[in-house]
Amino acid sequence: MKMHENELLMIQPNDNVAVALKALSKGSECSVGGKNIILKDDIPAAHKVALTEIGKDENVIKYGLPIGHAISPIHMGEHVHIHNMTTNLEGLLEYQYHPEPDLWKNFMPEEEAYFDGYLREDGRAGTRNEIWIVPTVGCVNQTAKILAERAAKKYAGRVDGVQALIHNAGCSQLGDDMLMTQKLLKGLINNPNAGAVLIVSLGCENNCLEYFKPVLGNVNPARVKFLVTQDHKDEYEEGMKLLDELAEYAGSFKRQKVSAGLLQIGVKCGSSDAFSGISANPLCGRITNHVVKCGGKAILTEVSEMFGAETRLMDRAVSEEVFQDVVELINNFKEYFMRYGQPIDRNPCPGNIRSGISTDEDKSLGNIQKGGSAPVVDVLYYGDQVKKRGLSLLIGSGNDAVSVTNLTASGANIVLLQITEIHLELLCLRSRFLPIQLSQRKRLAGLISTPEVFWKERALKKWKKSYSMRCWKLPVGGIIQRTRNMDIEKYPFSVMVLLYKIKEFRRQ
Repeated sequence: MKMHENELLMIQPNDNVAVALKALSKGSECSVGGKNIILKDDIPAAHKVALTEIGKDENVIKYGLPIGHAISPIHMGEHVHIHNMTTNLEGLLEYQYHPEPDLWKNFMPEEEAYFDGYLREDGRAGTRNEIWIVPTVGCVNQTAKILAERAAKKYAGRVDGVQALIHNAGCSQLGDDMLMTQKLLKGLINNPNAGAVLIVSLGCENNCLEYFKPVLGNVNPARVKFLVTQDHKDEYEEGMKLLDELAEYAGSFKRQKVSAGLLQIGVKCGSSDAFSGISANPLCGRITNHVVKCGGKAILTEVSEMFGAETRLMDRAVSEEVFQDVVELINNFKEYFMRYGQPIDRNPCPGNIRSGISTDEDKSLGNIQKGGSAPVVDVLYYGDQVKKRGLSLLIGSGNDAVSVTNLTASGANIVLLQITEIHLELLCLRSRFLPIQLSQRKRLAGLISTPEVFWKERALKKWKKSYSMRCWKLPVGGIIQRTRNMDIEKYPFSVMVLLYKIKEFRRQ
């Protein structure tokens, strides 16, 4: 019988399961962790196989922590999945603070690093220099889109782009619901990637300027201007006059050497398959660590995809106060599910399960790899701005549209996400904006305000034509994982240059 070596991966020495790196047949003999395992079942790629005898109710260990428990005895070499294991998750928990020693030990900068960016008047930096047109209400989405199309042609070469950040909110909203919209719009308006902003209002909406401006606060009148369409006979003529002024202001910013300590990156999304947590997600984590080591800030969101892995984050809290904030973040989100009679342990979707993820803990422990090992310094809520060097946790659901919006509103220059099937793809998403309300079933390429995404091979053929003239270079360093024989350089999407060449982090 042929011995299969290096085809099972044992992630941590105390794990009692390993991950199949390829589809393996029943009866195959595999070597892993110093022992030989004869497979008792066919094991699909990315799925788990038992390395020891696991008794009923005993924990299944992966990533060095329990990802659930056995619901029946599991024998060495058997397939471990939803048929013989289940989650350990339950309701609210009591947590104890056990801080890791020397949290900052590995994050002391050795040399200063730089990137080519746009230094703003408030001391922050953008990786892009765009004009954003932000509607206060969905009723003026079309106006914003037409203005953006006209401005993009007129100011081509003067700014990196003109974007209409359309959404469906702002009308017939009251109380906290409207306040949430206002806070998110405020965060988007203040994102350092926007060199200038035109705020477009209809004039009769609940979120009219009378009520929005107090939330927005003081702004630089040269950077932010307002248009109330009902107040003008020709709102397009007036809008272009204001955009002329904004283009003049934004065009005054030029790329320059900027400290990498001013980078603000966002990470989101859990594990699309069981390979994510051992490949693309740790790669994102290494990028996160590198940015923090250079003095930058990172934001991790999608709280539901932290359930079962939260203690690892809690132990990295820099203080007991931050620890208590993390506890509140986790338990409040659990209460949200429980309040509506929903289970807290049903995060893995059918595609996740088919691809080897068995429980919420399994997915979550893979997800948090994106946060690297950086100290947890803060907890942010919707619209809060990232302020502290290190890793901040941001409240938000597991919905891609919502989470990317949250990250952008919190100040992220760049958002990293990945999506995998059996073969790995690291997807780097340029942080711009996803509409607040967006059906994931919509074709992303058809949405004006959606960032370009290096998606699936079948989608690339459609998108290459529509985006072939929109290849904007982003001089920030990093790595992109390739899939099969796909050559990223062939596809002219801005996404591919996001974290493309590590050497772009030039050391001086």
